[in-house]
Amino acid sequence: MRLFLSVFVCIYSGAVLTCLLLHAKSAVKVGYPALVSIGAGAILCLLGALFFLARPWPTEKLMRRLVLLLVFFYGGVSLGAWLYKLAGPPASSVWQLVLAAVSFQGAALLLVGGFLREHETGSQQAFGLRRFSGPAITIGLVSALLFLPIGWGLQQVSNFILTHLPAMDLKPVEQQSVQTLRSAVLPMERLALAVVTILLAPMAEEVLFRGILYPWIKQIGFPRLALWVSSLLFALVHMNMVTFLPLLCLALVLAWLYEFTGNLLASITAHSLFNALNFALLLFLSDT
Repeated sequence: MRLFLSVFVCIYSGAVLTCLLLHAKSAVKVGYPALVSIGAGAILCLLGALFFLARPWPTEKLMRRLVLLLVFFYGGVSLGAWLYKLAGPPASSVWQLVLAAVSFQGAALLLVGGFLREHETGSQQAFGLRRFSGPAITIGLVSALLFLPIGWGLQQVSNFILTHLPAMDLKPVEQQSVQTLRSAVLPMERLALAVVTILLAPMAEEVLFRGILYPWIKQIGFPRLALWVSSLLFALVHMNMVTFLPLLCLALVLAWLYEFTGNLLASITAHSLFNALNFALLLFLSDT
């Protein structure tokens, strides 16, 4: 719980920083120095929350640590919400997406490293990573190629369902990352998005959802719940109705790969190739 709450704090800190760097200067309600002061206060409070989340919680200091954590956490969240109210939501851009990825997936990888050191273990023991991982990588590649047409088909089914449910007033909307990729024309922008999409996101998301959340729930005696909770959260975190069904099915496949091989590299490889092929297709379609 400390790990996942730390990831959330990093995500929120990244959103505050993104608002300050990419949008707050265009705000007209108050001056930019005032917005910087509010944003700096929010980030300092969130850093304080991270400090207390990173430290061990002995029983005799539990209540004191919890109270201090809540003070810093809610202070940071409140100041961040105030900043957003004054500055308004930032417009979507390539660098906003990159900063969001660094604050989520990048921070998650760093936090997991500290988490493993705290528990005196390494990635080999925790995630089944072995020196010779050729079979796991091969199985991951083949699985991604087999699932790709199924994923595309499920996305079309989702589109059809959402389009033909007028009573619920649901309209299919592309993911923000897809919209951003379509607008990226500079080579550096596309390279940054490629690194985030093909390398950073698969590694961090597999470590969090399949490497930590899934086995944690499973080990406390709920294997089926572990499968569905980790898969549902994986699909929900992408915040898009059109891709929810294919991402849920992909998450189930990735969990099966981890179970079958005992090596998280199988899931990472399949996830990375799936993202890479979708990324290549979007680039091709945006250039034609």
